[in-house]
Amino acid sequence: MASVCACGQYFEVNDDGELCLKPGVQGLRDVVYFKEPGAHQFVKDDYPWLARIRVRVQAGGGGAAGAAAAAKQLVTRPGGAGGGYSEAVIDAATLGAVESVVVGAGGEAGGTSTDGGPGGNSSFGGFVVANGGGGGTAVMTSGTSVQCYSGIAAPLAGSGDWSTGGGAGGACIRLSGTQGLAGAGGDSRLGHGGFPRASNGGGGAPPGATAAARPEALPGATPVLPGPRVRAAL
Repeated sequence: MASVCACGQYFEVNDDGELCLKPGVQGLRDVVYFKEPGAHQFVKDDYPWLARIRVRVQAGGGGAAGAAAAAKQLVTRPGGAGGGYSEAVIDAATLGAVESVVVGAGGEAGGTSTDGGPGGNSSFGGFVVANGGGGGTAVMTSGTSVQCYSGIAAPLAGSGDWSTGGGAGGACIRLSGTQGLAGAGGDSRLGHGGFPRASNGGGGAPPGATAAARPEALPGATPVLPGPRVRAAL
């Protein structure tokens, strides 16, 4: 028989007499990502050592409105709003056996002269919710006169220990039948919106974003669309 001295802050003896690490004292052990839009599941028993998790959730951004201008005329669109972001630290004891995870999709690009679709909400169970951004609107008609329109309001903050809405979509302006500027896509916590466009073509979009592609027009830029992230830590 042998005796071993061990620090009680980090170790405990289980019912079988085995010396074990106490749950929750080893720090981050795994990072789990859910990136594909749609419904997923987080199964607690897949992580038997789990003590708590830090959840970070990013919602989808709004899509750009479609646009088509008549000959020698011009149309611009405001940018879609960026998706909201939320996070929380959750004790394993408060988790259900299975928690639903929803990844909000980015908003669809609008058809010819129709609004862009809203970004989807993202969530982790009932603990953390982030709201999707609104889509760009087809507010400007084809023409040559000076016109400007406000951008798309940012989504409200969702729920969690810390939560924020995404960035508002940028305003658009037309100066003439050949000069104008489409609105930038709203930023999100985990990415940036598409750039404001002053040339003919689809909405400008960074990697990870989607944009409307419409000839003879200046549709608004579409914000970046990252998926939520779940951190599972001891």
